[in-house]
Amino acid sequence: MDKPMNRIKEVLEEKGIKQTWLAEKLGKSFCIVNSYVCNRRQPSLEVLFEIAEILDVNVKDLIKN
Repeated sequence: MDKPMNRIKEVLEEKGIKQTWLAEKLGKSFCIVNSYVCNRRQPSLEVLFEIAEILDVNVKDLIKN
């Protein structure tokens, strides 16, 4: 079974937002945010909702089916 992949990278690219900016807003290291963006690790639901709020998107837009 494949783990769910997130679409954070796509949403950042669509909005022209840099990972460093998102890391700053989340109060997390670039390294952690980069691992979310590259799908090496998945953010907790709490963090996913926070990312959605920061990027002004529906949380569903950050998840691939």
